[in-house]
Amino acid sequence: MTTQNHILYSFRRCPYAIRARLGLKIAGIDYEHREVLLRDKPAEMLAASPKGSVPVLVLKDGRVIDESFDIMVWALQTHDPENWLGPDMEVMLSLTQTIQGPFVEHLNRYKYASRYSTDAGRASVDLSRRAKACTILQNFENLLTSSPYLMGKKASLADYAVFPFIRQFAAVEKNWWDEPEFPNLHTWLAQFLGSAIFNGVMSKYPPYAPDEQEVNPTFS
Repeated sequence: MTTQNHILYSFRRCPYAIRARLGLKIAGIDYEHREVLLRDKPAEMLAASPKGSVPVLVLKDGRVIDESFDIMVWALQTHDPENWLGPDMEVMLSLTQTIQGPFVEHLNRYKYASRYSTDAGRASVDLSRRAKACTILQNFENLLTSSPYLMGKKASLADYAVFPFIRQFAAVEKNWWDEPEFPNLHTWLAQFLGSAIFNGVMSKYPPYAPDEQEVNPTFS
């Protein structure tokens, strides 16, 4: 099946979807944005990717990419104006896999503690998981001691693939996060949250309805 344009199934606040949108934006790739209600996923999205999680990118030729990092790499291989793919890919993969693997596991159990516990009296957040996540974050804090970005003097794919997850972590207990435990990460994260590219991919869209035409974002 072919389409007139690439189609991205997305959810505004999802860190996986955020980083997919970042990759598409920097690469200047036009697509039809379909905002998904996670409790009511479109049949078209499930047909394209039965695993049912965002993001899902359906290319014009019908191919489907349903892993966020793969979407970023595909977009940058199409056009990489700021050389995000420049640094060592092995190191980059190691950093991103740490975040989307062990860190996300701790983050989910920290943020959604009640989902993972049968103890009705348990606190709304799991502080033991927060501590384990912080052990991982300390490694990132150390990297930023010697350079402004994770892989040197210039932001790369590693930074853009990682920061949406640290953004989510920072928002769980903002008063706690605002304490100066990770000063380098605070500075690094604030820079990305204030960037034009991040704010550009956080536009709000109405939920996708199959019988309504969506607006196609065009990036210059």
